Amino acid sequence: MSDPLRVRRFAGVDIGTLTCRLLIADLSPDGRLKEIRSERRILRLGEGVDQTKRLSGAAMDRVIQCLQEWKVVIDAHHVNACIAVATSAVRDAGNRSEFLERVGVEAGIDVEVITGDEEARRTLLGIRSGLPPHVTNILALDIGGGSTEFILDRSGHAPLVRSIDIGVVRLCERLLRHDPPTEDEVRQAREWVARETKAAVAGMDHFQTATFVGTAGTVTSLAAMAQKLPAYEPARIHNYMLQLDTIQEMEQTLLSRKKTDRAGLPGLEEGREEVIAAGAIILRTVMETLNQKACLVSDLGLREGVLIDLATQGTQRPRGISIN
Repeated sequence: MSDPLRVRRFAGVDIGTLTCRLLIADLSPDGRLKEIRSERRILRLGEGVDQTKRLSGAAMDRVIQCLQEWKVVIDAHHVNACIAVATSAVRDAGNRSEFLERVGVEAGIDVEVITGDEEARRTLLGIRSGLPPHVTNILALDIGGGSTEFILDRSGHAPLVRSIDIGVVRLCERLLRHDPPTEDEVRQAREWVARETKAAVAGMDHFQTATFVGTAGTVTSLAAMAQKLPAYEPARIHNYMLQLDTIQEMEQTLLSRKKTDRAGLPGLEEGREEVIAAGAIILRTVMETLNQKACLVSDLGLREGVLIDLATQGTQRPRGISIN
């Protein structure tokens, strides 16, 4: 029987279409999670999946090598429990069984492939753990590499979730084929995102009165770029209010440059040069479609949510994650 007064340590791994993320954190007796170690790497596991419906050997190799390294880190931290989840790219891949078997054999990690709805549920756990106290009703947007989730969470109501098959990698591969994208490609992208956004929020009553919250790499990168941060600073990104007019200006800057010329822009994470324009198109179009003038940025999302979900099985729900 576990000691309720003992600090317990957990590890969570989020295997995304574009990025893989690791979080190791302690759950203290008062129900708070304190970050011990976090890492993220842009590995593009979902490269080509939209066309081929298969994970490439090279992409699998990149991710497995990363997971092998992280397994050593996780073991060194003597965690009480570890969980790894995979999202859109692995969901959509016809050879996902091969990938999961390889990860188990070569990295010693069991991976849970989660549905879009389950991804949204755990993302909401992560977001909720770090919101300002005055924020109650929220419409959350989680822009991923292969899919985007809309989550309406209102007090006294069960959360409503819609997952659409548009993400930054999928949008680049399907429509934004030139560097930089042509006006026609951008127009088609906006029309697609707007159409799917309208369908996603149909039936979501009173979403207009909820606080609009954005999470994941596109949103946090744009928040870092808006502040021209020389290095990623979670404390300055988390709960930053990103204005629509700022997003519009940054989108135009990004679309006017080739991806090689985007490298080195203040706040832009290395490896995100190709997909950040697609992310800006998605965020801008969603906000314009829903008449949202500002986006509250959450640096907490699925990675934290899967860990919170694991840590709270049979315990009280954590009240937050410390960002150092």
